[in-house]
Amino acid sequence: MKKIYVIGLGPGGRDQMTGRVLEAIEECEVITGYKVYVELIEELIKGKEVYVSGMTQEVDRCRKAMEYALEGKTTAVVCSGDSGVYGMAGIVCEVCEDHSEIEIEVVPGISACLSGAAVLGAPLIHDFAVISLSDLLTPWEKIEKRLLLASEADFVICLYNPSSRKRADYLKKACELMMRHKDQKTPCGYVKNIGREGEEGTICTLEELSDTQVDMFTTVFVGNSQTKIINGKMVTPRGYKGV
Repeated sequence: MKKIYVIGLGPGGRDQMTGRVLEAIEECEVITGYKVYVELIEELIKGKEVYVSGMTQEVDRCRKAMEYALEGKTTAVVCSGDSGVYGMAGIVCEVCEDHSEIEIEVVPGISACLSGAAVLGAPLIHDFAVISLSDLLTPWEKIEKRLLLASEADFVICLYNPSSRKRADYLKKACELMMRHKDQKTPCGYVKNIGREGEEGTICTLEELSDTQVDMFTTVFVGNSQTKIINGKMVTPRGYKGV
């Protein structure tokens, strides 16, 4: 059998992996992935063949997984969060386009937008948009347009990849764009190291967020016009009558 599992590991802790994720890992002979994520499951993959590579080498990892699968080895491509949300599922499908004989099973995990929201309270109870601030694969002009339109439409906005050494001012730029349509006192929050050692959630206003320094291991949440703070929790009401 020629098969690739594309597995979302969630935040990284075994207690936050689904039963299907654990089953899929067990069924695989080969594990491929970014070194940091493979290290999160070292205890689960003892005795298996492992292929790791660095950041920005996603296509290389998927091609290697395809080669293993064509050899008849059941293979996993692992990533953090959900494999279909800024994950590896799309790349695997593209790389294997000419090999319909390879079965691809996408195994979902808990995305950072969900696990981070749980730390802050309930910010995503109503309509929301997820936008990555990384311009490595998406032009900043398109990111800017998405920020403006999502803000104008009064979506709660979840920001992935909010900052890096090369993009230290991108969160500030994003906040300034969103403040064209959102009040500067809009409740916001951000969570560092979700589900891992050092997890920390902070609630602030959009104005305060614009002056906050974060890193790539942080997920940011910007409320809509109805979002409020209830007993220290960030909550976006859905509008149930009588509440």
